[in-house]
Amino acid sequence: MPKSESSEPGSKSSKPGSRQPELVGKRGRMHDAEATREAILNAAEEVFAQHGFDGARIDAIAEKAGYNKSLIFQYFDDKLGLYAAVVRRADDQTRVMQDKALMALRDDVTLSPDQLRDLMGDYVGQYFDYLIEHPQVMRIFNWEMAEGWQTFSKILTQRDFEDVEVFTPIFQKFQKAGLLRSKADPMLQFSSAIFMSHVYLGVLPLYRVLLPDADLSSPAMLKDARDFIVEFTVNGFLKASVEAKP
Repeated sequence: MPKSESSEPGSKSSKPGSRQPELVGKRGRMHDAEATREAILNAAEEVFAQHGFDGARIDAIAEKAGYNKSLIFQYFDDKLGLYAAVVRRADDQTRVMQDKALMALRDDVTLSPDQLRDLMGDYVGQYFDYLIEHPQVMRIFNWEMAEGWQTFSKILTQRDFEDVEVFTPIFQKFQKAGLLRSKADPMLQFSSAIFMSHVYLGVLPLYRVLLPDADLSSPAMLKDARDFIVEFTVNGFLKASVEAKP
């Protein structure tokens, strides 16, 4: 028996003034705006992670989410808008740890070399933990790196530019003070250091095949990996305390 228009997600009841709850999706879920949005974002994150932006299909996202395409377009306008929402959700999730670290730099630019190293190490370690807990986000950014950030460049917001404007002078000051190891652009150094976690976790699947007897994904091995990434990154980005002394 064919479905009536009122049975489609996003359609209105045919009875004037009716307040009956609306059933949507594969399992007859109650229409709740936030829950619907999250379900679509979760499905989109998985599909974008698997296929990249160009390879992802709205049909596949709709099927995985359990909602029709028209509702997805109603929420996010188009494919790029959906992708932007997925990326911004990840940005919001990491912004708490970013703000904690970077605000400390902005509020106290007289940090000692040891304090700066501790702050950097905490942030790198927390970001590594985040990628372990959100492997789909890591894969999306790995797709972006492989494709030259072409799609990401289309969804940049004013907030992205403001972050660079706020924190570039801070890292430049640390560089002039002799705290950074390299003379390369300090903001680019910082971004590259953070993405060392992507490099390690990105090659991990390959070495699960090459080293089948090593349990590289065990909690103990991941802790060792985290410690390595923190030490490797901090030591590569910042001079040791004794080196930083005038």
